[in-house]
Amino acid sequence: MEILFLAINFILLIILIVCPVFIINKLYKRNSKNTFILYLILAIITTFPIILVLAWWSHFSCELLLSHFGYNFEAWNDLERFKNVAIENLAKVKEIDKSRMGIGWPLKAFIFYPIYSAYLFILYFVFYFYKKSK
Repeated sequence: MEILFLAINFILLIILIVCPVFIINKLYKRNSKNTFILYLILAIITTFPIILVLAWWSHFSCELLLSHFGYNFEAWNDLERFKNVAIENLAKVKEIDKSRMGIGWPLKAFIFYPIYSAYLFILYFVFYFYKKSK
């Protein structure tokens, strides 16, 4: 089950990396004016929902794993929470429980997007200088 969740995370990350490459490639093939503005608009429209899905999926997959291991979400203390968890899975469940604490997934997505937008700019300029050198 963990491998399936990890595979879905990697697929979403690969889509997040490859999607702007496809967008800029199509724009350069069309030879349109204002390529930079069109690229930014299309890249933001397509990648922001992907980042939201990725942030939601990371949160949701942690909850699915915890429920799979027998974690009790409605308990009042640690003894009740970990009562149904097998002893060999206890360390892993505690690690997953600790990792889901902190800020929520929407805020993680909104914080990550400005960092990701630097990738969009770098990718555009790499393609721009590559096309100019040809």
